[in-house]
Amino acid sequence: MEDIISSLSTYGYIILFLYSLGGGMVAIIAAGVLSYTGKMDLGVSIFIAFLANTIGDSLLFYMGRYNKSQIMPYIKKHRRKLALSHLLMKKYGDKIIFFQKFVYGIKTLVPLTIGLTKYSFTKFNILNAVSAAIWALLLGFSSYYAGGILTNFASYFSMHPWLAPLIVFSLLGTIWLYFKKVTEKNKKGIFSKDK
Repeated sequence: MEDIISSLSTYGYIILFLYSLGGGMVAIIAAGVLSYTGKMDLGVSIFIAFLANTIGDSLLFYMGRYNKSQIMPYIKKHRRKLALSHLLMKKYGDKIIFFQKFVYGIKTLVPLTIGLTKYSFTKFNILNAVSAAIWALLLGFSSYYAGGILTNFASYFSMHPWLAPLIVFSLLGTIWLYFKKVTEKNKKGIFSKDK
């Protein structure tokens, strides 16, 4: 057990950097919880997540700007998300640089899309750095303060291991039933309009 804790404190920052490079939120949340338990340093974790996220989105912007021909074959299967990113950029302007950090599915495509336009590289980098700082601070501190609650849950579920799968399957079943009901309601609404 001590080896795992030691490796987390040693390699945790490297994992945090690599995961945040792609815009992942799980690593900064885990780092916040580990900081609460004393296994990692919160300030260092927030700085590493900020730095990696800033570099990652800047690289994506750069790829969109200067390597269009090489990235287009990889983007073709994500044409809808690319179009959505473009529409969001037109609708929300600069604010999308901040919001994309929290929306799964468009995190990597928004910087690429902005890079495909004539958007200023300097302006993007400034807004990206400010957005990454807010992102890292918000997720880092909120997960740090939620660390007490999460560690209490973890210890409770370790004493009652049968509860976790029960809760997960109950939630998944509820979500499935909800979507099934909404889908049936939409089908009825579509067919009744045709008459």
